[in-house]
Amino acid sequence: MSEKLVSIVMGSDSDWTIMKNAAEMLEYFGIEYEVDIVSAHRTPDKLFNFAKEAHLRGIKVIIAGAGGAAHLPGMIASISPLPVIGVPIKSSNSIDGWDSILSILQMPGGVPVATVALNGAKNAAILAAQILSVNDKKIGEKIIEYKKKLFEEVVKKSEELKRG
Repeated sequence: MSEKLVSIVMGSDSDWTIMKNAAEMLEYFGIEYEVDIVSAHRTPDKLFNFAKEAHLRGIKVIIAGAGGAAHLPGMIASISPLPVIGVPIKSSNSIDGWDSILSILQMPGGVPVATVALNGAKNAAILAAQILSVNDKKIGEKIIEYKKKLFEEVVKKSEELKRG
């Protein structure tokens, strides 16, 4: 079994409906990953242990999804030396998702979190793959192939539209 390179974490199991899109993209790129629930507010000890130890377990990138106050990505980034990609999630208790976006986006200097669009777990996985591709030619080739596929899909749709 290959080493897990990406950790997908979320604050609640209700976030999985969004975060599974990250898992699907990582599978597309052939990147091994792990998934867990790590609540910044309900399991702070688990959060601290996870953030302190992820890099020691071989994890290279963390994708953290959270809704509402969305402290999970920033708290992980404050502890872990790894790149953290935050996925703001529009949850049942959020203010149209803006609270999640701003909580993840507005990090203080010295504690960066790469932030994708609201519910943008798919893009978080693509960004994680791009980060990993710096040292993995095979992943880089899959990204090039993926982008070529996106291009071809747009060209096809454009031609269909023009034909009416």
